[in-house]
Amino acid sequence: MVDAVADNLRGEILSGRYAPGEYLPPARELAERYEVTRTSLKHALMRLVESGLLEIRHGVGTRVLDYEQRGGLDLLPMLVAANAPGWAQSIFEVRAEVGALIAVRAAARATDEQRAGLGELAGRVRAATTPDAAQLAECEWHRALARATGNRVYPLLTNVVLDTYLRQRQLLLGPFLDPGAAADRLDPLDAAVREGAPRPVVHELATDYLERTGRLMIESMLSGQGGAR
Repeated sequence: MVDAVADNLRGEILSGRYAPGEYLPPARELAERYEVTRTSLKHALMRLVESGLLEIRHGVGTRVLDYEQRGGLDLLPMLVAANAPGWAQSIFEVRAEVGALIAVRAAARATDEQRAGLGELAGRVRAATTPDAAQLAECEWHRALARATGNRVYPLLTNVVLDTYLRQRQLLLGPFLDPGAAADRLDPLDAAVREGAPRPVVHELATDYLERTGRLMIESMLSGQGGAR
């Protein structure tokens, strides 16, 4: 019950129903709306306080905070799930920009074993028999790419971005509806990284790949079913 109340309130805040600086309705009203006890409501509110979404002012009320100033990366999956305006586009922009840097570093630093592993994962994309399998294989390729940089922060950033959109992955299948076409898009970047191609080459290929697949995923999400070309 506490989880359900916290999820509902979080969604209302992130979707803009309650704006930063605004106060939530009185506790009694919220408890009645969600049909919970005041104690359960309090526990739900405290979860949102810990997330940086709310501030409880004793004797005054519960105020909505500006999550863009106080929130952390843990909010990204919630923002996408709540369909918060503009967040999907922003996440894919970061995916392209950071992903290109990751690809460049992986091309320069990957071990022979890691390069072989990337090739194997790219092969799984081509061998996939369903869009879902192709999508998951491509995600694992990105996780392996981040590990190949030798920088332990990049895998964490990659996990945040992937885990954010994988929560909505059935709406983002556009680039993977045809696994063969998905593999054709990935192969040039995969080959450049595994061959240790020059930085400008890898950066350009990675930017192109990530921007193209990002556009296809956004189109897929907007249409509600996907439609890669």
